[in-house]
Amino acid sequence: MKLAAQILEPAVTWLMRREHPAGREITLHRRRIYILPTRQGLVFGLMLVVMLLGAINYSNSMAFLLTFLLAGLGANGIWHTHRNLLGLRITRLPLEPVFAGETAYCRYRIENPSHVPRRGLVLHRRDVQGAAIAAQARAEAVAELPIVTTRRGSLRPGRFSLSTTYPLGLFRAWSWIQFDEALTVYPHPLAVDERFTDAGSSEGEGRPDPGLGEDFSGLREYQPGDSPRRVDWKALARTGDLYTRNFESPRGGELWIDWHALPATDTETRLSMLCHQVLLAHQQGIRYGLRLSGLELEPDQGADHRHRCLSALAHYGQPAQGSPVS
Repeated sequence: MKLAAQILEPAVTWLMRREHPAGREITLHRRRIYILPTRQGLVFGLMLVVMLLGAINYSNSMAFLLTFLLAGLGANGIWHTHRNLLGLRITRLPLEPVFAGETAYCRYRIENPSHVPRRGLVLHRRDVQGAAIAAQARAEAVAELPIVTTRRGSLRPGRFSLSTTYPLGLFRAWSWIQFDEALTVYPHPLAVDERFTDAGSSEGEGRPDPGLGEDFSGLREYQPGDSPRRVDWKALARTGDLYTRNFESPRGGELWIDWHALPATDTETRLSMLCHQVLLAHQQGIRYGLRLSGLELEPDQGADHRHRCLSALAHYGQPAQGSPVS
């Protein structure tokens, strides 16, 4: 199978160049669907040849009848396998941003406009286990493909295939699909060292240091990236659960999360530290702004502002186009 994939790879690349990435929806018409015999189909074809030679050699009418009957069954299987994909509509659903190292899920809606159920469908991307789907008559189904992220930035899921071997398993029909979509991968959050908890500057009467102030305000559930110095080990001994101690300073001002206020280190580590500070500020519900080299986001709060800040960190210093998943 690997050898066949290597042989077909140049042809697949040429075919995909002919098809421009779709915007949001693709309908599978005849020109988009390809069909070839499976391994079982090749064995079936070889068996028919042997049966035909035997029927000719012995001039056996019953052998001729059986051979042509099985050949007709195989030909009918070609038509049914091809029709199982014909007319399906595939729509991409919105991509949810993730943090580097997490698994993202690309979700697609498969609509069946006909009155015939479509069974045995498989959504597949290279090196990813296929997702089995069944689309009932005049209904839709949702399938998802996982992508393991390794670095921040804009990630393009790339092409995938929708295939079927239904109903006989003798032929495989498939269609290559590629959408013009990009996934935003935030930096992996990294807790700022205690020596640099005042990395963000504040304005106003108070000093809104999110979770990094001097007044103890309570406990919250431990989250990945929290500093070990903030973990309440006594609570762990009592309950067996991890909790992080929250400290707050007087409210009333605006926090600036500043690139230049962090310790001198490599770019990715700085971005991870800034990501952690953004998450803390959002969790505390305070107004905060973000300063990067050549970019400044005014103080605000809420989920949209959090996404803007994290997206700015994700795309910092990178080209506009994302890297595709092969």
